[in-house]
Amino acid sequence: MFALMDAAKERARAAGLAVVDLSIGSSDLPPPDVVLEVLRGATRDPGTYRYPLFSDTAPLREAAAAYLARRFGVTVDAQTEVLPLIGAQEGLAHLLLAVTDPGDTLLLPDPCYPPYLGAAAVAGLNVVTLPLRAERGFLPDLDSVPPGVRPRALLLNYPNNPTSAVADAAFFRKAAAWCRARGTLLIHDHPYAELTFGEYRAPSALEAGLDGVIELHSLSKTHHMGGFRVGFAAGDAGAVAALAGVKGAVDFHPYLGIQRAAAYALLLPDAVGRAGAAVFETRRDALVPALRTLGWEVETPQASMYAWARVPGLRDSVAFAVRAAERTGVAVSPGAAFGAGGEGFVRFALVQPPEVLRAAARTLGSVPVS
Repeated sequence: MFALMDAAKERARAAGLAVVDLSIGSSDLPPPDVVLEVLRGATRDPGTYRYPLFSDTAPLREAAAAYLARRFGVTVDAQTEVLPLIGAQEGLAHLLLAVTDPGDTLLLPDPCYPPYLGAAAVAGLNVVTLPLRAERGFLPDLDSVPPGVRPRALLLNYPNNPTSAVADAAFFRKAAAWCRARGTLLIHDHPYAELTFGEYRAPSALEAGLDGVIELHSLSKTHHMGGFRVGFAAGDAGAVAALAGVKGAVDFHPYLGIQRAAAYALLLPDAVGRAGAAVFETRRDALVPALRTLGWEVETPQASMYAWARVPGLRDSVAFAVRAAERTGVAVSPGAAFGAGGEGFVRFALVQPPEVLRAAARTLGSVPVS
C-alpha cells in the first residue's frame, strides 16, 4: 500500500506538482537542542564507540523508570522491568517472537498500524481482529471475543494510530483484568504518550499493574527523535526477560551516544514535551475545521499526530488517495491501508504548518470520491 502511494507521489512530481506529503506520521519538528548537544558531546567520547552491553544501558533504564514514576505514578525495577529498544517497532516484532509460538492467537484492532500485521506474520501468529467503531469511540469490545478464542496476546495502542482515539485508565484496568483472567499478555504500544492536547493526559496501561502487562515507549514522537531509533519496553518482568533473550540473539543496544541523549530527554521537564504537543494542537485546529467545510466527518483529536476523516460516499480509499496525489500533489493515507475497518476513511498526518494544511484541505475538495 505504501509503495503504491510512493509511486503516486513520484508521478505527481514528474508532472510538475509540488507534493504535500501528509501520509507519513514522522514528526517534522527537531529534537530539543539540549538533547542534540548531549549527542554531539557523546560523539567526541571514544568510550561510546564500542558495542554497548546490557550493563551500559543502566542510565537509560533508570531514566525510563524515573519517567514512568513521574508521569504515570508507576514504579518499575530498572534492572528487571525495563529494556531499551531500537525503536518501538523493533521492540514489538521481537516481543511477539519472544512471548508467542507459531500458531498462537493475537488479538489485534482493526484498523491498526500496518506493521502490527507484519510483526504478527513474522511470528507466525493467527490474527483475530477486534473492530474499532466510531460509535464506541474506536475502543474494542473485549466482551465480543468468542469464548473459544484463547489469545496469547492482546495488542492495544492509545492514543491510537490511525484513529486518534484515546482510552482512559478505567479502560486499561478492564483490559488488564480481562487478559489476566485468560492468561493473555496485554501489550500496549504507547508512542504518543506526550502528544496530547488541552487538559488531556494519556494514561499508561501499566497503571493497571505490571503483572501480565508490557508497554512500549518511543522517543520518535515525544521528543521528535524518529531517526535515532530509540525507545524502551517496561512492565511484566517475565515478558521483559523473554524480549531481552530474543534481542540478545539478534542485536546489540542503541549506540551509547543515542542512549545518553535519550536518557537526558526522558529526564527533561514535562514542559519540553508539551511545547511540541502545542505545535501539533495548532495544526489540528487548522485542519479539522477545513475538512469539515468539505462535509467530511472528523472528530477533534485529543491526542496523537493524526486526523481520521470519514469521507461521505467514499468506497475505495486507495483509489481516492492515489487520485488525490496524482492530480493535486496532496498525499494522504487511505484508510484501507490500516485494515478493512478503515475503508471509507483517510488519515492525515499533522506534519505541515497550519496554512499548508488548510490549503491541502481546500485542494482535496476538488478530487472526486469515485
